[in-house]
Amino acid sequence: MAKIVRKAVFPVAGLGTRFLPATKVMPKEMLTVVDKPLIQYALEEAAAAGIEEFVFVTSRAKGVLEDHFDRAPELEDTLSRRGKQDVLDQLRSWLPKAGSVVSTRQQEPLGLGHAVWCAREFIGDEPFAVLLVDDLIKSKTPCLKQMVDTHAKTGGSLVLVEDVPRAMTNRYGILDVASDDGRLVKVKGFVEKPDPAVAPSTLSIIGRYILEPQIFDYLARQQRGAGNEIQLTDAMAAMLTTGAYFGMRYEGQRFDCGDKLGFLKANLAFGLDRPDLGQSLRDFLKELKV
Repeated sequence: MAKIVRKAVFPVAGLGTRFLPATKVMPKEMLTVVDKPLIQYALEEAAAAGIEEFVFVTSRAKGVLEDHFDRAPELEDTLSRRGKQDVLDQLRSWLPKAGSVVSTRQQEPLGLGHAVWCAREFIGDEPFAVLLVDDLIKSKTPCLKQMVDTHAKTGGSLVLVEDVPRAMTNRYGILDVASDDGRLVKVKGFVEKPDPAVAPSTLSIIGRYILEPQIFDYLARQQRGAGNEIQLTDAMAAMLTTGAYFGMRYEGQRFDCGDKLGFLKANLAFGLDRPDLGQSLRDFLKELKV
């Protein structure tokens, strides 16, 4: 039986340059989809999957990410005095338990693999999840919960996957597939950002992973790959000889919130689903005649 996944790593050290000037002083992870920041969507998804400990891999000027998941005494006192108990209860409802959120610094931008390696002391000897906050997935069953349930049956390591146009394989980590039943893929290899002409498939890794702790042994080699960065995909490829790897197609809709158009689409999709906003937003879109 596979070990329970209790810990999750959130690599949140990036500069968010694609969203300047909005991200000049505000972390991109605090950009809001409707009224909730991206980092909160990710943490709530992890909590719904049974994650108990949340590790932020940050950089300078990212302290607001930790503050967001802390108590706010002045704000809470003001809401209480104004009789806004429902707002206060909602504000407290999503706060993690005391001591369950920790952070560590990635002092240089050396790649996703390096960011994950920076969390090694907090993970120890157990499987863990990695969530890339830019990938926001709208689904009835939280995406990481789908993965945790699958991992409980398969063991090994598991990545989230989706098909991309062949012309775009050079933007993603791509799977070399041993078998595929339409939902679960057995992996025989990984290639980071391959040229479309030589890509072994069009199945790309999306921003959710469940990894065995042995990955840190490979990341510790600090080997540079695509973009002269320490790539998580390269470490996973090197680790294939020591354990099983699977890819899982998910149920839901993914929005790339690291991209301006994807971010706008996410705001529309989540806004239309809101009972307090959906109809008014539909009416407005009709007015625009889009």
